[in-house]
Amino acid sequence: MLTEYIQAALDRAEYEMIDDTDPFYGEVAGLDGVWASGKTLEQCRKELAEAVEDWLLFSLAKGLPIPPLGETEIRVPERVAA
Repeated sequence: MLTEYIQAALDRAEYEMIDDTDPFYGEVAGLDGVWASGKTLEQCRKELAEAVEDWLLFSLAKGLPIPPLGETEIRVPERVAA
């Protein structure tokens, strides 16, 4: 479930070149504050995947809403059986 969501986020990510020591910049529309940069596009994608994962785990821990990405969504049960 998490892996599919991260992949869906990367599939909709947008990248651009910026004037910086890490010139590749990427972000995911709809996931506010989720961005990354890197020296190469591949490094930027890796950093962006980690940023999405961190954002997801933080949102789950805090009970924050997680928007669906196309057909991909995270369904959190109201109660987890012990």
